[in-house]
Amino acid sequence: LFRLRCLIDLQLDTIVRPLRPALARVSGKVLDVGAGQSPWRAWLPATASYQGIDVGYAGEFGMESNRPDVIYYDGTVMPFDDAVFDCVLCIEVLEHSERPELLVAEMARVIKPNGTCLLTVPWSARQHHLPHDYHRFTRQRLQAMFSDCGFSSVDIRERGNDIGAIANKLTVLTIRLLRPRRAVDILWGLPLGLVCGVLAIGFIASAHASVAAGMGSKQDPLGYFVRATREAR
Repeated sequence: LFRLRCLIDLQLDTIVRPLRPALARVSGKVLDVGAGQSPWRAWLPATASYQGIDVGYAGEFGMESNRPDVIYYDGTVMPFDDAVFDCVLCIEVLEHSERPELLVAEMARVIKPNGTCLLTVPWSARQHHLPHDYHRFTRQRLQAMFSDCGFSSVDIRERGNDIGAIANKLTVLTIRLLRPRRAVDILWGLPLGLVCGVLAIGFIASAHASVAAGMGSKQDPLGYFVRATREAR
C-alpha cells in the first residue's frame, strides 16, 4: 500500500527516494525536528538512537501531542545543549515555521561538528496545515540560510520536475472534483473530475518516466532535498 501511494503521491515519492537511502547511512543520536507521528523512525538503522521534537500545539497539525519519544517546546530555542546530535532530520517542516532562520540556526547549534542535516521542503504544493503554512523556499534561499548558519557542503537537489508538478496538481484537482461539497456540484464536477483523472494518470506515468530519463525542467520542482554538513567548530 505504501508503494502504491508513492506511485500516485509524487510529493511523497520524491521525499522517499533521496531520504530512505540517506537514513540508512545514519548512525549515532538523531533528532527529528517536527516529528509528528515519527513516520521516518522505522527507516533508521540499529546504530541510530531516536529523539523527536515538536511544537506544543502539534494537535493543530492533526498530530498527537503526548508521544513519549517526542519533546514538546514553543518553537524557539530547543531544550538541548550545543553539539548533542550526530544527525538532524527536518522533513516538510520548515515552511511551517514563522521564523525559519531561527529554526535552521537551532538545528546547526545542536548538531555536532561534521554532523549532518537532512531536510526537505515543498515548492509546488498547495497550502496545508492552515493557518501554519508560511513559506516556499527557492534553492537560493535555502543555500543562503544554511551557509549563514554555519553549514558547509550544502547539497540541494530538486525533487521531481515540472511534469511532476502538473501531475500533482491534476491529482489534487481530480480528488476535489470527485468529492463535491454540494449535491449540485456533482452535475459538473463528476464529468470534469473523470477527465482530469485520465489526464492525471497520464501525467503521473510521464512524471515517473521523465525523472528516470533525466528529462523535464527542474525550475518548477515539487520541492527540494537538502543534505548539509555542520562546519567543525
